[in-house]
Amino acid sequence: MGIYAAVLLVLTILLILWIVPVGLWLQAIFSIGGKGVTIFSLIGMRFRRVPPSVIVNGLIATRKAGIDITSSDLEVHYMAGGNVDKVVDALIAASKAGIELSFEIATAIDLAGRDVLAAVQTSVYPKVIDAPVEGKLSAVAKDGIEVRARARVTVRTDIPNLVGGATEDTIIARVGEGIVSAIGSRETYEAVLENPDSISRTVLEKGLNKGTAFEILSIDIADIDVGKNIGAQLQADQAEADLRVAQAKAETRRAMAVALEQEMKAKVVEAESQVPLAMAEAFRNGNLGVLDYYKLQNISSDTSMRQSIAQGGENKREENKE
Repeated sequence: MGIYAAVLLVLTILLILWIVPVGLWLQAIFSIGGKGVTIFSLIGMRFRRVPPSVIVNGLIATRKAGIDITSSDLEVHYMAGGNVDKVVDALIAASKAGIELSFEIATAIDLAGRDVLAAVQTSVYPKVIDAPVEGKLSAVAKDGIEVRARARVTVRTDIPNLVGGATEDTIIARVGEGIVSAIGSRETYEAVLENPDSISRTVLEKGLNKGTAFEILSIDIADIDVGKNIGAQLQADQAEADLRVAQAKAETRRAMAVALEQEMKAKVVEAESQVPLAMAEAFRNGNLGVLDYYKLQNISSDTSMRQSIAQGGENKREENKE
């Protein structure tokens, strides 16, 4: 019974020490004089399922950095699903860098799913974004020559607009659109190659960072070269298309002519088929005699002979010319 009682006593003491974090309380007293941290508030954190060590360490760090935050603020943020350690580190980093960042904005950024510490670090050390991420942008100057370019965009986080602001993809898309538009407004591709920084200045003046979570510091053309002669290619394609249209129209006219010829031949055959009937009718009515019929046959034979002789003479003349 004595052993059981001793074990029960030890377990009871450990449970009390877990519920009552005396060590954290003493740490808060020696670090910040215990301001804002009482033994009862630590016990309350246990029952609210809030790690007292996270709150106390965060409170000590912010107070040492001269940031006025209460333990209740940190508790509320933790219970809302936020990352207390990152918020504390971001506030301290912003304070040391002279960046204005309130606790409310920091917690809002964190709860929005953004990395608030990375945002502060990007404000201190600007970030370089490639536009586009891979490959090059293709644009065509007014003379029809393709120019391919790639830009490097230096940005830093605009902390007040981080919540609800557009991401890097929007910056890349806007910069790409601006470069294509700027190149397309140049008269020749040579003007682009001679002065590429004019393209970056034109794009930068458009205020592409509006509504985004970043502030654009500079846009630099990192690589630029000449591509195809798009204008000439388009003209060639247009000429080929026009040729096909003309060929189609000519084929249509030829088909119509053939059809008309066939129709005329049919009418001739039909008219020729009426000749024997007319002659028979003339014989019956006494309008045509046998001698008249023979005379017509002789005239027809004589005409055919003359045509044959004339055609033979033409063929001989052509052979002599050759």
